[in-house]
Amino acid sequence: MIPKLPKRKLLTLSSISFGGIFLCYVFYQQIHSAEKFKQEALEGSIPKVSVVNPEPPNPLETITLPGTIRAWYEAVIYAQVSGYVKMWYKDYGAEVKEGDVLARIRVPALDAEYAQAEADLDSQKAKYKLAAVTADRYLALRNSHAVSEQSISVAVADKNSEEAKMKSAEKNVDKFKARMNFKTIVSPFNGVVIQRNINVGDYVNQEGNIDDSKTPSNLFTVAEIHRMRLFVSVPGTFAYLLKPGLTAELTVQQFPNRKFVANFLTVAKGFDLNMRTVVAEFTIDNKDRSLWPGSYAQVTLTAAVKKDLLTIPSSSLVFDEKGTQVATVTDDNKIHFKPITINKIVDTIIEVRDGVDTSDRIVNNPSASLLEGDEVKVVEPRTGYADMNVTKKDNTKHAPVASK
Repeated sequence: MIPKLPKRKLLTLSSISFGGIFLCYVFYQQIHSAEKFKQEALEGSIPKVSVVNPEPPNPLETITLPGTIRAWYEAVIYAQVSGYVKMWYKDYGAEVKEGDVLARIRVPALDAEYAQAEADLDSQKAKYKLAAVTADRYLALRNSHAVSEQSISVAVADKNSEEAKMKSAEKNVDKFKARMNFKTIVSPFNGVVIQRNINVGDYVNQEGNIDDSKTPSNLFTVAEIHRMRLFVSVPGTFAYLLKPGLTAELTVQQFPNRKFVANFLTVAKGFDLNMRTVVAEFTIDNKDRSLWPGSYAQVTLTAAVKKDLLTIPSSSLVFDEKGTQVATVTDDNKIHFKPITINKIVDTIIEVRDGVDTSDRIVNNPSASLLEGDEVKVVEPRTGYADMNVTKKDNTKHAPVASK
């Protein structure tokens, strides 16, 4: 028969047992927490990185550049004679036909010279007529030997001389007549007057209108604007886009919500030595005359291209003594640096010609502390400024646009 313990002893033993169990539990928790802390510390020491994959470039190459719109034809008109403006007949914006009178010039000195030339011609005609009559008479008397051969020869020579002088006088009159035509300023072709720099009474000469500042300027400018020319200076890296069939889309400040289309015409076969750009010329249909010469245009060129290249964000580049590289993550999550060859940098996109392939996991925004062989943990990037350059496979890639 088991002896019964006193109640006080029974409580004491229960307390001791409970305390032992509690101490074991506390000891176990401390060991578990230490292991967990150690594991977390080890995990925290491994750098976390976000990665991107190289992608093929956009099949459409796009570039936006400034351009200048010019008239199809543009004539800067100067005076060919010196005088005073008698009257002008066409003002700014006037539509003109070929041969329409724009202005007339009063040239008193030329009028006098022309009158003198006509008088000289009349005098020479009379002298020639007399010489011709005399020569004819002498020739008629040759058979009768009434005059000597010498006299006949002199008479014929006088006739020929006076005839030559008469023809010279006629040419002199023609010269002054042509100059008299310059008193009338006419339009060289159908178009619009886009500039008028004269007023009635202004003095003009062959260098133009002499204004108050004594600076010569042209009298009129006439432009043909049914078709327009668009001139764009294209950087050398995009010159390969310039070929027949290329179209350009443009906007102008006068019509910010309207888009115009221009067709490629030609390209200068040489680069500007200072800017390293080449001038491309386009044509624009302007039958409604919406576009004006001298307008500034924002021109967007888009063309299909085929490139054996890959693109990565510019934020993934690493520059050191070994050159331009990218940090890649291997299959066992180790850092490996690869040298790359850059083809072109457009905004935040880098075109890579050599060094990477589409299967590479490239570290975006790599830390300067990363070294070859370091173990890393790949994580999803948080949305933020640093990740704006990352190209997502499920998004449409923006075509590169060159800065103005």
